[in-house]
Amino acid sequence: MTQPNSIDAVQQMLGAQGYVCGRALATVVFLSLKLGRPLFLEGEAGVGKTEIAKAMAAGLGRRLIRLQCYEGLDASSAVYEWNFPAQMVAIRTAEAAGGADRGALQTELFSDDYLVERPLLQAMRPDENGAPVLLIDELDRTDEPFEAFLLEALSDFQVTIPELGTIRAPEPPIVILTSNRTREVHDALKRRCLYHWVDYPDFEREIEILHTRAPEAAEALSREVVAFVQRLRTEDLFKKPGVAETIDWAKCLLALDVINLSPEVIGDTLGAILKYQDDIQKLQGSEAKRLLDEAKATLEPA
Repeated sequence: MTQPNSIDAVQQMLGAQGYVCGRALATVVFLSLKLGRPLFLEGEAGVGKTEIAKAMAAGLGRRLIRLQCYEGLDASSAVYEWNFPAQMVAIRTAEAAGGADRGALQTELFSDDYLVERPLLQAMRPDENGAPVLLIDELDRTDEPFEAFLLEALSDFQVTIPELGTIRAPEPPIVILTSNRTREVHDALKRRCLYHWVDYPDFEREIEILHTRAPEAAEALSREVVAFVQRLRTEDLFKKPGVAETIDWAKCLLALDVINLSPEVIGDTLGAILKYQDDIQKLQGSEAKRLLDEAKATLEPA
């Protein structure tokens, strides 16, 4: 599938995959594709950073390869490892057969047959559908040594395996990096990328997202849900609800056949939008009613 040739085409492509995209984000996605530059997305958890990569892969007809980052992630875990159990079986089989050529056996053991490819190496391989979309998710969970390695890998789009040599991507993958900003990512890595901050959507855009992801929700309920969540985000919470929580909550309310929000319904379903007990505790008693009244006061007639 050909890449979109305009910003409007990017919005249409992502929209066809159920991702409602503002023009600023569509612009940086278009430039990333046009210039072949990695795209670095920062923002609070649940605002749709990972979904952008999924929508791009689906819209472009490319394979999505995801590297989920975590504390302690190192280069070998991200690139490759050897299948040691299979190598041990091969060694014992050769020993049992007798007369094995040690040089030939070593060459065989460190061949593609025993290589376990991890996301970064997979992204360097040729693909008949075109370069894959490589999602490096939650980069801020890793440490600086991995960032330094990643900087080199993204500069040349190649990795080196001592036993096999250097493997270079025939076509650079489409790279998207995300961060929840639990720590600052080094400037050197950011300079390699185009940058965009993915913020919480405004009321109308969040309504549009909810219509796309939960179309069975009635207009009145959707407006109440979005107004309440947006009001909730102004509170002093440990973790403010993202768009993902808005969608989840709406689906929970639909499963309960809720037509309109009430303090009782909110109290019963807080676990869909808040994930920390301290935050849930703050909405006990009259607080839910106060926030609901304030949210409804902001609504204009649909």
